[in-house]
Amino acid sequence: MRIDIITLFPEMCESTLNESVIGRARKKGTVEFVCHQLRDFAFDKHKRVDDTTYGGGMGMLMMAEPIALCFEHICDTLGKRPHLIYMSPKGRTLTQQRVRELAALENIVILCGHYEGVDQRVLDEYVDEEISIGDYVLTGGELPALVLADAVSRMVTGVLSDDICFEDESHYNGLLEYPQYTKPAQWRGRSVPDVLLSGHHANIEAWRRMRSLEETARLRPDLLKNCPMTEKERHFIEEYLHTADAKKD
Repeated sequence: MRIDIITLFPEMCESTLNESVIGRARKKGTVEFVCHQLRDFAFDKHKRVDDTTYGGGMGMLMMAEPIALCFEHICDTLGKRPHLIYMSPKGRTLTQQRVRELAALENIVILCGHYEGVDQRVLDEYVDEEISIGDYVLTGGELPALVLADAVSRMVTGVLSDDICFEDESHYNGLLEYPQYTKPAQWRGRSVPDVLLSGHHANIEAWRRMRSLEETARLRPDLLKNCPMTEKERHFIEEYLHTADAKKD
């Protein structure tokens, strides 16, 4: 998979993409990242990529032409038109399901906004979707772009040691992840649950499933409405929620 990032701060992106699991996958060639300095596509000697907004208002707006030229350059390099995403607080909130869908694509391009955003005309002409990482505003699109790039690339086969590394995680199957523990078995008066020390894999899997349901009910009960459950599990959740409501009263 190849991920292109259009940005004013390619060094910022490169420093993150060269580290940890993603950095190792990049070195192996499992995932390819190309960060493009938008100013390289400016058309004046000052490398200017922003200007004042029509109609007045505070701040500057990123111009359409440098972005269009950069994206067209990427299209020419790939020999096809890739999927273009603009990181924007107005976009659809990123979900694990959308991450899985994007990870199935061969190429994606991520546009990082800055200042007061991007000229609407380039969004209308080229952008396939706008994605937000939450209902808040940052100074630029680089951090959201890196979040998306990390989330997508780690789903690519070969980036993690095994698919089970992400299949058991929060949100992958619609639930939050179960609690996990490591050595020592006793820590400051707190013990690892006995079932995890038993070596009985079926019991461990059953315990993990129930704790996953419990964590979801406690922290994100909204996720349960779309989660397939057995009658026993549904009864367990109803009892859990009833007890939790009683404690609040």
